[in-house]
Amino acid sequence: MEHTNTWTINIVIDEHDGQTRAEALLRKDDGTGHTGIGVARRNPRDTDVPAIGDELAVARALADLSHQLLESTATDIEAITHQPAHLAR
Repeated sequence: MEHTNTWTINIVIDEHDGQTRAEALLRKDDGTGHTGIGVARRNPRDTDVPAIGDELAVARALADLSHQLLESTATDIEAITHQPAHLAR
């Protein structure tokens, strides 16, 4: 079975008062999707380098999104096999 899909991830980053929040919005061809959230907080004693907060918040948002996709995959497998799914890394 051959198929091709295009999934799109849009990342929105916003910073307020030393806290950076990122949303990684995944949209699939079928119109469904997931949203991963990540937050980074700057220690008040640290130098203000927005790029570092952006990177950390985005990394955490993508990690959250990854976890959601693994959970969704396990649920889909269990619905078909009626057995607990064990996804190896």
